[in-house]
Amino acid sequence: MFDSLLEARARIIEGLQGSFSGQGASDYDLNPEVWLDDRDLREEDLKPAAVLVPLVERPSGMTVLLTKRTDHLYDHAGQISFPGGRVEPHDENAVATALRETEEEIGVGREYIEVIGEIGPYRTGTGFHITPVVGFVSPEYTLQIDEFEVAEVFEVPLDFVMNPDNHERRSAVFRGTERQFYVLPFENRYIWGATAGMLVALHARITATTST
Repeated sequence: MFDSLLEARARIIEGLQGSFSGQGASDYDLNPEVWLDDRDLREEDLKPAAVLVPLVERPSGMTVLLTKRTDHLYDHAGQISFPGGRVEPHDENAVATALRETEEEIGVGREYIEVIGEIGPYRTGTGFHITPVVGFVSPEYTLQIDEFEVAEVFEVPLDFVMNPDNHERRSAVFRGTERQFYVLPFENRYIWGATAGMLVALHARITATTST
């Protein structure tokens, strides 16, 4: 989709500027009737969290850095996710949370990250209100993985994410109710749920600007 790294940077920055009224991809947006009928999913009860959507500036093309969570964690065990977590009282804002969690989970310090904006809030069926913070990451970063939380770190080409043919919308029965969600199958990995939804939302933000 992008002819050069500079073009990718420019289009992503432009896409994240200002407001956006496109189709949402969060659990709330995909399943509004289920959400409104579930007392455990009231907006005021959602736990604030933030993640970093790390876009690594490889000379061969931009990539998205992702992690695979360990199987013993309480929330989203074994799933592919962005580095991130709950907002702590000492965090100044969502950006501070995303940067802190990224350094804690995979050892990538903020000196390697250029924060450029946010995609928009993502509300999950597991009770979180997530702020996805987008940042360009220098390819010179080094990893220091928290093995308690993170089982694996890998990168996916941004061109793969930006191809809507890779955005599969599926459904499954959860607690007796059918729910919709996104899946991005990549090689032997299964990117789904909140992570897939935020990638779909990133695509929507960028293409809403560049297609006009």
